[in-house]
Amino acid sequence: MVPAEDEAGGDRAREAFEKGLAALRRRERGTAELADWLRRRGFEPAEVSSALARLTEVGELDDRRFATRFAEDKRELRGWGPERIREALAARGIPHELVELALSADGHAHQLERAEALLAERGKALGSEADRARALSYLTRRGYDYELAYEAVRRFGQEGRRAA
Repeated sequence: MVPAEDEAGGDRAREAFEKGLAALRRRERGTAELADWLRRRGFEPAEVSSALARLTEVGELDDRRFATRFAEDKRELRGWGPERIREALAARGIPHELVELALSADGHAHQLERAEALLAERGKALGSEADRARALSYLTRRGYDYELAYEAVRRFGQEGRRAA
């Protein structure tokens, strides 16, 4: 016969699994983020660990997939640069090596193209030094490193003068 507390513990672990699964179906999350979410809902560490292990085993929880999709979405939908993506993934508890793997697919040329597109979307001329400084600041806040942002501002400014 199974002791009553083991059955109760099993029920709570199953409930943690089901709640975690429902949370992942609403929005993909990383392991650390989901663990924190479950703990805030009153699940014990052993129940959380059990749920995370089962979710990983059935393929619903995958930090590599999460990091890759998150990086792609932020690049394409928000125009974020690699530094901002790196910070956001680290804040979600994604291991450093998976963060770097997710960022490795984004080369210099693609970053430069996106940065220039952001400047074009902004629709502001870069006629003065102050305008260029604001554009540079804008791109670095979006997560582009200084050198790439500077190159994008320089190139965008040159193209704008040619088009005028």
